[in-house]
Amino acid sequence: MRHVLFICSRNRLRSPTAEHLFAGPDVETDSAGLAPDADCLLSAEQVEWADLIFVMEKQHRTRLTQRFAAALKGKRVVCLDIPDRYAFMQTELVTLLRRKVGVHLS
Repeated sequence: MRHVLFICSRNRLRSPTAEHLFAGPDVETDSAGLAPDADCLLSAEQVEWADLIFVMEKQHRTRLTQRFAAALKGKRVVCLDIPDRYAFMQTELVTLLRRKVGVHLS
């Protein structure tokens, strides 16, 4: 079973969409945000749990590295370059996620 973590700013739109899209029999997913007001604020335990981490923007990778350097050792972090302009499960967001994440999970 692979553990895949999706990170955005507030864990309201992009990362929860990805979490729902990619959960399956062989993939366990989770999502979190890095902003102080995130619905689910990222924890070191989540980073340690993950085999593969996707961030939505470069700023997320920077903040992730600054806050969780020890927990990130040996972890693969992929930046998807998906801006914060989509609604939860919006068709365009789903299409982007499938295209950008799918290649890393196959």
